[in-house]
Amino acid sequence: MKVNNLYALFFLTTLLLINGCGKNNTSRGTGWGINSKKGGFQYNTDFEEQETGPGLVFIEGGTFTKGQVQDDVIHDFNNAPSQQHVMSFYIDETEVTNIMYMEYLDWLETVFPQNEPRYRAIYKSALPDTLVWRNSLGYVEELTTNYLRHPAYAEYPVVGVSWVQAVQYAEWRTDRVNEFLLERESYVKKDVRYTAIDANSTFNTQAYLTRPETSYGSKIDSLDGGETPIINSGKRGTAKKDTSTVNVYAGVEKGLLLPSYRLPTETEWEYAALALVGDREYNNYRGKKKYPWSGEYTRSQDRKMEGDQLANFKFGKGDYGGIAGWSDDGADITIQVKSYPPNDFGIYDMGGNVAEWVLDVYRPIIDDEYNDFNYFRGNVYLKNVIGEDGKARVISPDELVYDTLPNGRVILKRMPGELDQVAIDEEETFLRGNFSESDNINFRDGDIESSRSFIDGKPEDGEGNGRAESTVMYDSPNYASVKVDENGKLERNIDESSKRTSLITDAVRIYKGGSWKDRAYWLDPAQRRYLPQYVATDYIGFRCAMSRLGSKSKKKKSARNKRGR
Repeated sequence: MKVNNLYALFFLTTLLLINGCGKNNTSRGTGWGINSKKGGFQYNTDFEEQETGPGLVFIEGGTFTKGQVQDDVIHDFNNAPSQQHVMSFYIDETEVTNIMYMEYLDWLETVFPQNEPRYRAIYKSALPDTLVWRNSLGYVEELTTNYLRHPAYAEYPVVGVSWVQAVQYAEWRTDRVNEFLLERESYVKKDVRYTAIDANSTFNTQAYLTRPETSYGSKIDSLDGGETPIINSGKRGTAKKDTSTVNVYAGVEKGLLLPSYRLPTETEWEYAALALVGDREYNNYRGKKKYPWSGEYTRSQDRKMEGDQLANFKFGKGDYGGIAGWSDDGADITIQVKSYPPNDFGIYDMGGNVAEWVLDVYRPIIDDEYNDFNYFRGNVYLKNVIGEDGKARVISPDELVYDTLPNGRVILKRMPGELDQVAIDEEETFLRGNFSESDNINFRDGDIESSRSFIDGKPEDGEGNGRAESTVMYDSPNYASVKVDENGKLERNIDESSKRTSLITDAVRIYKGGSWKDRAYWLDPAQRRYLPQYVATDYIGFRCAMSRLGSKSKKKKSARNKRGR
């Protein structure tokens, strides 16, 4: 009897599994089979959830009060509280360290050799400004030569990096992680990322997803990792039809490649830093938080570490770390990451050590009347350039275009192997209700419609670049320009007008959090400051973030409304 029951249970389980697989691979729209060996639609129906990228921590999204919830003692009036909702995302466990950034520099130097003049500026443009450590009345010269490269500082946060450089690092990191995933899943041969890479054969994620056959300098078919194609359908994401070589590409439909690493938005950074999840009771937050940790003080209240500082910051005039034998925070300048306990999201150093660049362009007002969901200012929408063959155009190593920043630093606009892109135009914006132009940095805060001159339809005539001195919202200095004259010498021009009324431009970016040079006031995640995006300092670093695709929460067995700690 028991044997019969076991057979019946086994049969029922098998039947349920077969039915489950059948439903999973049958279209609810047409009834046709999905992933059939006979052909038809191919799709990854076994996808569970997004893989957590290297170095990242998952942050479950939710609602919170963004901005100042404490007394505004400095009266900046630039961070009024507003209720915002943040989508789930990922963020780096620590700031990007020197050793992480050195890996980036090593790759650039290997792929784009310095002995070739046309590539020389690529590596140089990525180098941190080590001279940020210098002080006219201080001796820290050893840091200018040792902080970035010496093993003693390997796990210290990288500094001297501008916002522009941080964005370019994140783009590079995206490609290297996805390149590793392709190799791990046998879409390309093992160790291709070491043996087959040069300036003419690089890998770019977006180019791979759009035109995979162009990857590695159009040599990807010869770098096949041995993956057996599902069906020789010739569709992107399944197999490329070719009588001599058949290669399977990991398109978006596969769900293998990760979204882009990027800088976190200001809202994401502030939400992650506060980590209010630790003060949750059912569906309410228990009070407010002044720092990334719970409590009103900067010292630990844990019995084992009672009295220890919870962050690296400046305690007072001439006091960056206490006295010998009793260092308050264990540091003079920056300190090794993970030296202090993480916050309730498991993230380290969201208060102190170094301040951090975020993605947003600075404006004093958070326009929550227009948007209160995943707030971000700085959208510039682009589209792929389509070539004569009707396909997206990929930049070749012979088409390198450099740009000179206002401080004279030369940077590469786009890497070889990337997709060539331009601003969207009327083809994408005509009769569209959700956006009307490519550049939305000034939207409702600095554009013509939000300035005094909007009735005239254009700025009034004025000096300099034709702006009116008193009618534009942010009458900031014109961008400094650097040009090369006929003799090859640099000509630097700056706006010397004494009538400018603001330093806010479309090229100033927000940085958040306190640093080793800041007082405790700046450890409050709500505080916000800004600098031009091309400027680097000895107290600003960065960490990367990544968007979450799919469900808001990770799968877990605990009750949805489980009490907080």
